[in-house]
Amino acid sequence: MLPQAAPAQVPDSGRWQELRFGAEEVGERMEDRYIEQVVELAAAGRLDADRALLHRLRYISRELIAAAIELKPEAASWPWEVHLASGPDIEAVCLAGGKLLVGADFVRRLALDDSELAVLLAHEVAHAIAEHSREFLSEAQLVYRPLVPVDVVMLRLDSDLSLQLRLASLARTQEREADQLGMVLAHRAGWPTSAMLSFYRKLADADGGAGESLVASHPSHASRISMSRGMARLLEP
Repeated sequence: MLPQAAPAQVPDSGRWQELRFGAEEVGERMEDRYIEQVVELAAAGRLDADRALLHRLRYISRELIAAAIELKPEAASWPWEVHLASGPDIEAVCLAGGKLLVGADFVRRLALDDSELAVLLAHEVAHAIAEHSREFLSEAQLVYRPLVPVDVVMLRLDSDLSLQLRLASLARTQEREADQLGMVLAHRAGWPTSAMLSFYRKLADADGGAGESLVASHPSHASRISMSRGMARLLEP
């Protein structure tokens, strides 16, 4: 028998989700993974090395998190963290429970000002409050018979390309949703809507203007730029 799904709605968009793993369970597993990564980065001398950039990240994220809590009040109890990683292998991520990790090289390569950095961070915070990790793991679990625990699903998602392909449509939906919800969060936190367009243009330029983004599951650059124009008109007519 399948575990009972908990129906939920994504903040702002209202899209319905079926979440079969508990929020606390997923949050704990993601925190374990985050701690492991942070410890490895610290041991390699790659954690929080640029103190000025780290200060910018924490200053900007503070208001974004406040805006996120307005849309999802239970996020007020999450153990939010913001860290900075050196090296080219990390761009930006926010795991379930509010664990942000941003790549210093990525930010420098795009030459992001504070308002553009807010758009990047808002996109990642949006993933967290939309509970995308929990939804993705819940959908992945349905592939297996018999059903397996969340730890096993996480390991299989890391290595099973066929499973990743089966969930590609959901991944694209979540990325578009994080773009849109992130723009709402950035606007609510007081950042100018013009930064939405300039951020996604810089992202496209950094990728040479190719049709695919830096991460394959993301929407095309053209569609993201088009959405940013539309959202700017909607939020600040």
